[in-house]
Amino acid sequence: MEYLLVHRLVICISKGIHDLVLYTKEKYNDPLIYIIENGVLELNNPELSLDEALQDTSRIDYYYCHLCYLQALNICVCVCKNGAIMKGYFPWTLLDDFEWDSGYIIRFGLNYMDYDDGLKRHKKRSAH
Repeated sequence: MEYLLVHRLVICISKGIHDLVLYTKEKYNDPLIYIIENGVLELNNPELSLDEALQDTSRIDYYYCHLCYLQALNICVCVCKNGAIMKGYFPWTLLDDFEWDSGYIIRFGLNYMDYDDGLKRHKKRSAH
């Protein structure tokens, strides 16, 4: 399974995480590997209802495909088939946030921040 997202800010190809782990293992002499700040953006669409905004299926697909490629390396048991050692995976990000080059027009969070209602937080589908 492959995930491909093309946006003016980023191109995401899920197989890349597999290749990056292999490259890191070989280039840096088998370090402990932590993948941090890995995530996918959604454009902030003020026309969506709250219920629609919480159905972030593209983010679910993104994480599913990326984690499948890591699972193919047997990362679930911390040591890949090829010997790379994975110690952690951390998605970006817990909450929708301010991105330096885009402000609030994109959303990365597993939790939706309602900018019009006192910054109330709501779990997106991907947070479950």
